[in-house]
Amino acid sequence: MIVKKQILMKILQSGYLAEINMVKRDGLYEAALYLNGRFVGGPPLPCLLDPPKGDLTHWMGNRPTIGLTESEAERIIEMVQNENDMLVHRQKNGWGE
Repeated sequence: MIVKKQILMKILQSGYLAEINMVKRDGLYEAALYLNGRFVGGPPLPCLLDPPKGDLTHWMGNRPTIGLTESEAERIIEMVQNENDMLVHRQKNGWGE
């Protein structure tokens, strides 16, 4: 897994520093959660929180998990999707990366 750039950083109520980074794994980009600098496995993009808890509508991680607002989740999804779209476009046109 190669970290390309940081998408989001926030301090959680627990005091942990949560970072969502864009990473490249298996040839595609995805979001990865880091808590206090340590990788936390989980889904490659934010998942819907059912039911939402206040302003938190999405989550990432896998014990521990973090809650994300709709705007945070949309930002993460959009950035990862845009990067993958550019990657596919470059490959399609033979430009490599």
